Parts: sequence; structure tokens; C-alpha cells
Amino acid sequence: MKNKIRRLLRKLGIEVYRHSIHTSTGAQLDRLLKFCGVDLVLDVGANSGHYAKDLRAHGYVGRIVSFEPLAAAHAKLERAAKGDANWLVAPRMALGNEEGQIDLHVAGNSLSSSVLDMLPAHVNAAPASAYVAVETVPLNRLDKVADMFLKDVRRALLKIDTQGYEDRVLTGAHGILQSVVAIQCELSLIPLYAGQPLFDEMRSKIEAMGFELFAIFPGYVHEQTGRTLQIDGFFVRSDFLEGGDR
Repeated sequence: MKNKIRRLLRKLGIEVYRHSIHTSTGAQLDRLLKFCGVDLVLDVGANSGHYAKDLRAHGYVGRIVSFEPLAAAHAKLERAAKGDANWLVAPRMALGNEEGQIDLHVAGNSLSSSVLDMLPAHVNAAPASAYVAVETVPLNRLDKVADMFLKDVRRALLKIDTQGYEDRVLTGAHGILQSVVAIQCELSLIPLYAGQPLFDEMRSKIEAMGFELFAIFPGYVHEQTGRTLQIDGFFVRSDFLEGGDR
């Protein structure tokens, strides 16, 4: 009977698994946060708050600070965080390696919005992601705006999902890395945005900052071909793993 139910659900596009770190990325991430002793999540590229809501759904009760430059997504983000005393939404801004203003390309699906030009491979894989508008937004370095959020913080997680702009965010976070125990970063396996570094380059950059690749989460998959286009890498500070910061 159980197998018949599973087959029926599979035909409907539904798979049923026992909830564990082996079958749920949310459960695995919660275990990683506990292992690292994370007491603050810096959620860069928060969009409307789906990442933070998933953290809450899987048991994380610590502080979250979300950053989002898109006007519509930022408004939704503020509504999502309302009533959660430990979830703060920073003023609307983009983060990178400079300060000033920058043009942000707005994608039709919102989630694919980026400072960088989108390449045909991305549009071919997800036609709804094509750019539909441009917004000019404030640009800051994370290490220039994060001090107020890092008071009394021992171990922060820096999560970055900025559609090809992750390397600039990392460069702009250099001054706060002493407070960061782990980095979760979107990594592309093929070029999706003009000028973006790919997996190997990003891994080398993050390792040079003193972090080791510790876990990989599945990311974006081309629906027609099944090819993996993006993954998330979870990096943990090397001296923590060696016992120097436990």
C-alpha cells in the first residue's frame, strides 16, 4: 500500500521522504548552524525573505539581518520580518566592493535580478528571468555598514546570493571576516552573467580568505536538460575546524 501511494504521489510530482539531514537541505543547514554556533545570519540578497523564513521553519531562532536592493522585494521582505524581533531588515541597498550608486537589472522573476548583464544561457534556461527594468540603488561595502549589527556577535554566517556579484560582496566584507565563522555562497558552474567568476575561482577566493568548503547544497537545474547550473557552497573558517575557535 505504501508503495502504491508513493507511486501515485510521484505521478503528481510529489516525493515523500523521511525528514533528515540526508533528505532535507533545510535540516542539514540547521545542523551546520548549530555545529558552527552561529548567533547571527547576514542574509545578503534576501529578496522577499524566503531564505530567512526557511531558517525559521527548520528551527533557527537567532538573529538575522537581511539586505535587499530591489524596491518591490524589499517591501515584501519588511512585511515578512514584521513581528519577528530577531529578524531585522537593513535599509534598501546593494552590497559590493565600492560605495556610491549602481544600476540593478530587474528580472521578470525577481530572483534573477543582478547588477551584471544576463547571458543567453540563463535566459534560455529560464525565459521568465529576462530583464524587464532597471533600478538605481545605493551601493555599500558590507564592512562599512555591518558594525552596528555585529555587537556582541561571536560567530556570524555570511550568506550571499547576488546572482554573479558574490565576489564583489566578499571583497567588500573583508573588514568583518574576523566575526564570520561560515560563508554560504551561490556558485555557478557555467557563465550565467557577464563577468561572473565560476565555481573554481570562487572556491579559491574563499579558501584564500581562510575558509574550507564544508558542504554543498543543490541549486538551479536546467529544466529541459537536467544540467546543474548553480549550487550553494557552505564554507567554514579553517581555524574553527582546527579547534582554535570552539
